[in-house]
Amino acid sequence: MSTAARRMALTAFSALAATTLFATPALATVFHQGISMRSQAHINRQGEVSLSGTYHCELSPTSGSVQVKATVVQDGSRLSIGAGEVFCDGREHHWKAVSPLTAGLHAGPARAVAELQEIHMSGLMPRALSTVAQDEQVIEVVVDHR
Repeated sequence: MSTAARRMALTAFSALAATTLFATPALATVFHQGISMRSQAHINRQGEVSLSGTYHCELSPTSGSVQVKATVVQDGSRLSIGAGEVFCDGREHHWKAVSPLTAGLHAGPARAVAELQEIHMSGLMPRALSTVAQDEQVIEVVVDHR
């Protein structure tokens, strides 16, 4: 086998291995999951943006941890906020994501996505991330002057 052929085979194998490593957990191990968000995001006097809603989930014994991520897009500005790790016991819980930055958001309509994400671990390191529930809608960004 020539050097070029070996390099091509090694490159193809490496790409396949990387794809397998990062795409393997396509099937989520979270069961009975759901997430919703409220129809408004708020910007307070300090300039913090907050979104909130509810979630519910159950974990199998082999699951990793679960987190909420919220993203707001308005007039080309995009703000992604993590709401931290969640507790999966099958019951409905409240979540709230707060960012100290507005990222150009202002009063008016915006597109928002709330995601319930499972983190698949390999030892102490995250191996992959799966979105197991999602709520996408047009919301209203409200500036609170209180």
